Amino acid sequence: MLPLALATVGEKQIIKKITGNDKTRRHLQELGLVVDSIVSVVSNEGGNMILAVGNGRVALGGDLSSRIMV
Repeated sequence: MLPLALATVGEKQIIKKITGNDKTRRHLQELGLVVDSIVSVVSNEGGNMILAVGNGRVALGGDLSSRIMV
């Protein structure tokens, strides 16, 4: 497992684990980022990411993208 922040642009990843407190995990869940979901990295600028999730896109800062393990 590695943090999503280190994933390569264009790669599809499966979320294996989400770390952090309950508030952080709940926020990511509301964005559609849950364990076993598939995300695709659209852009990665130093950990600040744009992800394709389902039919939409989500922007995450480096602090959140480092909490998602793939």
